[in-house]
Amino acid sequence: MESRRGRSIEVDFFRGIVLIVIVLDHIPGSTLSHLMLHAYALCDSAEVFVFLGGYASAAAYTAVLANRGEHAAKMRFVKRCWEIYRAYLFTAVLTLASGALLALLNLNRPMVDLTGWPPFAVQPLRQAFDIALLRRQPYLSSVLPMYVIFALCVPFAVPLARRSSWMALGLSVAIWALARPLAVLFSIDDVADWAFNPFAWQLMFVFGILCRVQPVGERFHASRTARWLTRVAVVAVLAFAFVKLFVLTQPLPGVLKQNLSVDRVINFLVIAWVAAQFVRMGSIARLAARLPAVVTVGRTGLVCFVAGTVVSLVVDTATPHTFHGLSGVLVGLGGDLVAIGAVLMIARGWNDWKTQQSGAPANGAGYG
Repeated sequence: MESRRGRSIEVDFFRGIVLIVIVLDHIPGSTLSHLMLHAYALCDSAEVFVFLGGYASAAAYTAVLANRGEHAAKMRFVKRCWEIYRAYLFTAVLTLASGALLALLNLNRPMVDLTGWPPFAVQPLRQAFDIALLRRQPYLSSVLPMYVIFALCVPFAVPLARRSSWMALGLSVAIWALARPLAVLFSIDDVADWAFNPFAWQLMFVFGILCRVQPVGERFHASRTARWLTRVAVVAVLAFAFVKLFVLTQPLPGVLKQNLSVDRVINFLVIAWVAAQFVRMGSIARLAARLPAVVTVGRTGLVCFVAGTVVSLVVDTATPHTFHGLSGVLVGLGGDLVAIGAVLMIARGWNDWKTQQSGAPANGAGYG
C-alpha cells in the first residue's frame, strides 16, 4: 500500500471512508447506511477500522523506531494510550451530555436511552467510576477502550511480528480462540458493558500490523496462485453477499460481533484481498487523489471519530422520522449529506489548525 517510508494515501483514504461510514451507521434514519458494508457482508466497518488501526500503528512505530530509537517508539505509544483514553472520556462526556440535553428537551427518546443517560442520572458517581475504569462504556465510545489496550501492546506486537510473522499470528489466533473465557475471567463478557471483546478483536489489529511489517511480496501477487486466490476471493465475496441479502435477513446476535465470529473474519479477509488488488492497480490512489477531503478525514482520525459521535446524535435528532416511502428516503439522504459535510469540515478545520500550530504540514509521518 505504500513505500516503506511515509504515509499511505490509500490507508488514509480507507480510514476516511470508514470514519464517515461509522457516523452514518449511527444515524438510525440514514439512507446511505443501507448501502454500506454491513448490508451485503457479515462484517462491517468495525473490522476495517480496527485493521487499519493496526496497520497505521505499525507504520508509526517503525517510523519512530527508525528515526529516534526503540525507547522513543515505546514512549510514543504510551503517550498514544493516554491520548486515546482522554478521547474516550471526552466522548463519554459528550454522549452523556447529549442524552441529558435530549431528555431535558424531551426529544428523541430512543437516543436518550442509547446514550446511557437514564442510569447515569440515577447513580452518577457509581456510573462515572465505572466509566473511568472502562467497566461501562456509553454509546458510541465503546470502540475506544480496546484501542487503549492495543496501544499499550503495540511495542510488543510490532517487534514480534517483525521477527516472526507466524509466531505473531499464531499467538493472536490462540488468544482469539480463547476470547470468550478470557472475557469471562476479566468480567467483560456482557455486551452492554464491552461491545467489543478486546481478546477477540486483537486478531483484526494484528492482521493490520502483519500487513504493514510483513507484506505479501509483489512476486507472489504476480503468481498464478495469487490469481486463483483472487478468483476465489471474488466468488466468496459474492457468496457472502447472497447469504446476507437473501438468507440471513434478520439482525444477527450482538455476541457474534462482540467476539469477532469466524464467519466475520473470513468475510473480511476475502474482501481485504480483493481491495488489495485494487490498491496494487493504483485505482485507490487515483480515487484518493480526486477526493482529498476524505483523505484529510483519515489523517485526523481520532478527532473525527469523537466529533462524529456528536454529528450523528445531532443529525438523528434534527431529522424528522415521520416520513415514509420516497419522502423518508429523501429526508434520510438529506441528513446523510449534512453529516458527511460536517465531518469533512471538522477534518479540514482541525488539519488547518494543526498546521498553523506546528508551522508545518499536519499530514506528516505520524498516524492520528
